[in-house]
Order: sequence, then structure tokens, then C-alpha cells
Amino acid sequence: MKKTSYIIGLFIFSLCLSIGFSAPNNGQAAKKKKEVSIENFARYADANRNVKTAPIAVFMGDSITDGWARQHPEFFSDNNYIGRGISGQTTCQMLARLRPDAIELKPKFILILGGTNDIAQNNGPIEIDNIVGNIISMCELAKFNGITPVICSVLPAHEYAWRKHIKPTEKISELNTKLKAYAENTEGVEYLDYYSSLVDSRKGLSKEDSRDGCHPTLSCYKNKMEPLAKAFIEKLQKKYSK
Repeated sequence: MKKTSYIIGLFIFSLCLSIGFSAPNNGQAAKKKKEVSIENFARYADANRNVKTAPIAVFMGDSITDGWARQHPEFFSDNNYIGRGISGQTTCQMLARLRPDAIELKPKFILILGGTNDIAQNNGPIEIDNIVGNIISMCELAKFNGITPVICSVLPAHEYAWRKHIKPTEKISELNTKLKAYAENTEGVEYLDYYSSLVDSRKGLSKEDSRDGCHPTLSCYKNKMEPLAKAFIEKLQKKYSK
């Protein structure tokens, strides 16, 4: 009986800790520290509230999309596109914030560019199939809400400056092959291939297109990625307006 009471007591104590129970301090409740989620929901909260007109496309991604919107915001504003990239994020983090940062903006298309940080193991090791699963989940959520998802190929990278022990080239190729196959075999899912136009002889980005081998330069965004993205979206607008 004593053992049972002890176990119940431990359970209640643990439960109180998990819900933030604490004793009063000088008659006042303890102040709670401001918490920032790893998904960084707050990053675009104000910007999302200020979106008055539904965009044609939301670009959902990591630092590659983040840098794109910061370095050349006119590409987005002039075409009624919105950039929603957050540096360092993996596909599970992108999936977690897809609703507030993309779906609720009610675009016609969501361009999903993610996966390289998963391969870089930013949040630890992850299987290629699990990365694919996260991106499939984003596509399914978009389709359920009447939005056409566009899977973008992961950009080539010969190495990661912050994870030099990781050899990403073959994993990126494998991931892109699986993503392309899913898109080609799934109605209402599109595939935008940046990789083929950017890959060099080492299966990475050239020195002209990237200073660190992973993130595109402004010239690469403007002269290579933007024409591809804009032409692809315009093609989709014609396709889905029929």
C-alpha cells in the first residue's frame, strides 16, 4: 500500500511539473519566461496578419528561400509571391509551420524547397524516406486546402561548410529522385527541377553560383532560379485555370 501511494505521489508531482505548477513567491505568481519554439512560429506572425490579398505563390523553405527573399525582395513583391523561408530549418519544422505561414495565406501554389538541412543533420540523423514523408505530408495538407503543391528539387551541394564530415551529393540525388517520382505519380502535385540547371561537375554548386557551396548568390537567384520559378508558375496558372 505504501509503495502504491509513493508511486501515485511521484506521478502527481511529475504532472505538476509538466504543467508548470510552482509555489507562490512573496505572494506573487512566478513570472514565466518567454518561450520560442524551434519551429519559430513568431518569425512571420506579424507579416502573415498583414497579408491582405491572397498571393499567387508562397515559397516555403529554409535559408535558401530566406536568403532569396532578403536579397531580392522585388522578385516576390512584383509577382505577388511571398517568401517564407527560415534559416536552418528541416522539413519537420517546415511541416509544423506550413499552416500559418502558407496555407492560411490562401495562395494558388505552395513551392516547397527543403531537405538539405535534414541531410546536413541539423536536428540529428534522419532517413531519406522520412524526409520524403515530411514533404508528402506538406503536399497532402496543401491539396486538402485546395492549394497546388510544388515540390522543388533540393539544390546541389558538394559539402556543407558547417558539417564538413557529411558527404551530401548522393543523398541529395536520392532524395530528388524519390521526390520527382512521387510528384509524377500523384495527381495535383508538381515538381520544379532547379537541380539540373545548377549542378556542376562535382555534383555541387559552382563558385559563380555560391560562395559557400550551398547558398546561392544574388546572381544565381536572379539569373537562374527566378526565371525557372516564374516560368513554371505561369505554366501552372494556365494549366489549372482550365
